[in-house]
Amino acid sequence: MYEFKEEYKTGIDFIDEQHKVLFEIADKTYNLLKNDLRIDKYDKIVELIKELQDYTVFHFNAEEEYMKSINYKRMFTQKVEHDAFIKRIKDVDFSKIDEDQDEYIISILQLLNDWLTGHIYSNDKLIGK
Repeated sequence: MYEFKEEYKTGIDFIDEQHKVLFEIADKTYNLLKNDLRIDKYDKIVELIKELQDYTVFHFNAEEEYMKSINYKRMFTQKVEHDAFIKRIKDVDFSKIDEDQDEYIISILQLLNDWLTGHIYSNDKLIGK
């Protein structure tokens, strides 16, 4: 379902490779939602959220270092958006996951979808221009 496509490429190889990993995390999350054989998804949801937390911090640091190195004029805007995304991911209330696990997965997918199709497509592509 979630696939890194040509239209998401920035033209900066290491950023594109890291974006592919974010799409892979989104795809794993989607597959978990579709997995009707797994009754209790709590541990897997927590695992995916932690993976997303760790990877976004790594990716945003790398992307911001690159933007600094090229004196990218929109770096401050990018940093503000990165920080807001990290805050949303880090503020996850794990105690609410069990209320409705599939609904929780859907909320994560909505966040990822907005980020992947919005931020990457609209903002990150500008870094490579």
